[in-house]
Amino acid sequence: MIPAVTKYYQITSAGIDKIEGPGEFTMPPKFHGINIQATGQNVITLGDGNQVNAKLSELGQALVELRGAITQSEAPEGDKMGLIADIDTIQSQLAKPQPNMNIVSAAWDAVKVAATIGGCAELVGKVSQLIGGFLSKAGRTEGGNEARVLC
Repeated sequence: MIPAVTKYYQITSAGIDKIEGPGEFTMPPKFHGINIQATGQNVITLGDGNQVNAKLSELGQALVELRGAITQSEAPEGDKMGLIADIDTIQSQLAKPQPNMNIVSAAWDAVKVAATIGGCAELVGKVSQLIGGFLSKAGRTEGGNEARVLC
């Protein structure tokens, strides 16, 4: 006997993890084991799961938008992977109480080439303006951290 109606169900990776436990490729939370509330700074989680200092939320959100545009672009996969990794590096630095300006600057140097990818030029301009302001403020307040304005 064949049933008249067949029902299909889908389960997300989060549902599988809940039922079966995390798999071998499940990444732990970025700051696992660190009580972020005890650091004395406000850290927020962005839409892509990255965490940044609340003072830098506009820059963090612009990076999320740029990341999304790069992911959806027609650029070669290897180029996308490199750009996304550098965006993650910037976002990781933005979560720190005192980001390393040299790392942020070097990662941004690599990411700003995304302006050549279709649909990303405007977002690169937006991030460039925000990150330039951040780096110039940091250069003034840290007294000689060799922060360079990249824009």
